[in-house]
Amino acid sequence: MHEHPHHHHAYGPTETGTVVLDLGGDSGALIIYTGRELHGREIEISRADREGAARTHVAVRERIVQDGTFHSAVYPDLSAGLYTVWWDDDTPAGTVAVTGGVVAEFTWPTSAPPVAN
Repeated sequence: MHEHPHHHHAYGPTETGTVVLDLGGDSGALIIYTGRELHGREIEISRADREGAARTHVAVRERIVQDGTFHSAVYPDLSAGLYTVWWDDDTPAGTVAVTGGVVAEFTWPTSAPPVAN
């Protein structure tokens, strides 16, 4: 049996044009902008308007653009609706509305959101 040590994903930078966004009809996309310190971290999202909706995640990658680089997580094909962005397993970082044919944007908070009592 082959064992894999637990590690952060070592993703190289993504060149412009390598992320294909499938927009239109009921499909939208979401880009979560983060700082460099989240490189390789997986960010989970789930439908906020559906009880018990499954979470999906993608890793934060470095993106190379004309003016330099930035870090983001890209969800290229989401059905329209309201999504929760998860800070950790239990804490939402916020919500974002995804609309068909549009790229929604969300900026990762610089500090942990307050925990609801």
